[in-house]
Amino acid sequence: MQLGAFSISLAVKDLQASKAFYEALGFTVFGGQAEHHYLIMKNGPAIIGLFQGMFSQNILTFNPRWDQECNTLENLPDVRDIHAEVRRQGLKTEQEALESESGPGSFVIVDPDGNPVLIDQHC
Repeated sequence: MQLGAFSISLAVKDLQASKAFYEALGFTVFGGQAEHHYLIMKNGPAIIGLFQGMFSQNILTFNPRWDQECNTLENLPDVRDIHAEVRRQGLKTEQEALESESGPGSFVIVDPDGNPVLIDQHC
């Protein structure tokens, strides 16, 4: 099963302090809006999202139909196909936002250690 681009979404306490820390490690701002309390940062193929006050814990994130440069890849499975396969595998899904038959959608699964895994399709 191909899940798309991978990133980690970090629940940060101070967006500017986290931004400065990751910039010191060679990351640059790739997207997001600081005024909306989130930034997406990139260092080579590594992507991290910094989210202040949006959620309580770190989240492993996959973006179906995107590569690591956020280019749309039509030949990858749609989030609804991934959701169906995950359910066939017997995994419980949460926070489902799959109202339409195409386009954006998302759902969460939780690994055995309590780590949320977000499958979040933007296009």
